[in-house]
Amino acid sequence: MTSTNSPAQLKTGTDLLLVEVTGAVAVVTFNNPAKRNALSREIRAALPGALAALQADPEVRVVVVTGAGDKAFASGADISEFGEQRTTPAARADYDKGQAAQYAAWADLDKPVIAMIRGFCMGGGLLTALQADIRIASADSQFGIPAARLGLGYGLTGVTTLMGLVGAAWTAEILFSARRFSAAEALQMGLVNRVVPAAELRGAVMTLAAGIASNAPLTVAAAKVAIREAARPPELRDLTRVETMVEACFQSADYREGQRAFAEKRPPAFTGR
Repeated sequence: MTSTNSPAQLKTGTDLLLVEVTGAVAVVTFNNPAKRNALSREIRAALPGALAALQADPEVRVVVVTGAGDKAFASGADISEFGEQRTTPAARADYDKGQAAQYAAWADLDKPVIAMIRGFCMGGGLLTALQADIRIASADSQFGIPAARLGLGYGLTGVTTLMGLVGAAWTAEILFSARRFSAAEALQMGLVNRVVPAAELRGAVMTLAAGIASNAPLTVAAAKVAIREAARPPELRDLTRVETMVEACFQSADYREGQRAFAEKRPPAFTGR
């Protein structure tokens, strides 16, 4: 699927979700700029399959997720679809089933994910950004969850995800006020890792992605799983999986390559084996 010379396009079934792979870095783009990259039915349906394909591709080491244009990362769910999809109990159940499939797809992705955020990152768009391991935002970004202005009930999964990152007090202000938060406020509360000028956003993200991609894939994957398990209640942690992945690092050819490269004072060439 991938090429080290020119980007490869992964078919997603819709032009509203683009996946481009260059070398070891895949860029997933919400391509709905006319609606500020609102997460339409087509995008939500295509995303799990696209993420599964990236997980299965051994050449992809890092995934960057972003929005097309300079107005929005994702402005949330497509409100024009609410009447049809989120009104009756049956319709809401179908919608929630699709949301669960998206969360499961993100959870199954063992590769590092960086959210490259510019402009609006609202509602479901913000929850999508929270699925990333690292979030880098431009200084002109805005964040918020407007559910309280729309009369929506906010489920426990979204609340738990948000609380795990910013804590109860900030979660309360975000959900109760339904207001927009600046990039500076998002940085203060820990919602994003860093804020950079808009003109520097792509360069900063892709430099970080390239740096991660050059590291030992087994080590990075083990670290991601360990971080994820550490965030879970102790009784629910899969310690066996963490220990197995850590041991695989020590048994790998990459571990030996890392030692050789250090001794020879050269950059290591990791293969993920």
